[in-house]
Amino acid sequence: MRLLHTMLRVGDLDASLRFYTEVLGMRLLRRTDYPEGRFTLAFVGYGDEADHTVIELTHNWDTARYELGNGYGHIAVEVADAAAACDQVRALGGKVTREAGPMKHGSTIIAFVEDPDGYKIEFIQRGSH
Repeated sequence: MRLLHTMLRVGDLDASLRFYTEVLGMRLLRRTDYPEGRFTLAFVGYGDEADHTVIELTHNWDTARYELGNGYGHIAVEVADAAAACDQVRALGGKVTREAGPMKHGSTIIAFVEDPDGYKIEFIQRGSH
């Protein structure tokens, strides 16, 4: 077995694609419109789907916004320098919700940012865990 992807429902696909590709540096791997179902699937990631876990962005054409609920946690991305990654997100217009620093009750350096829909992405600094 292998983890293939995580699916997130997004309200503005173009804004989400800009965030995941331009701010987080992922690649758009494939995008398919389903006119009969009135939705689009876009897959983004750091590597090919054959070898990497990716994110599926699902855009239902008639839904502009979703309630995130209280069950969702976050997506984790390893970075070389969490503070520098936060600076880059901020410089590109992204939202940093927790600055880089040690996690509570531990020494792992983490930070949190949000995508345009409010989904949290945790940065974990390489070598700190």
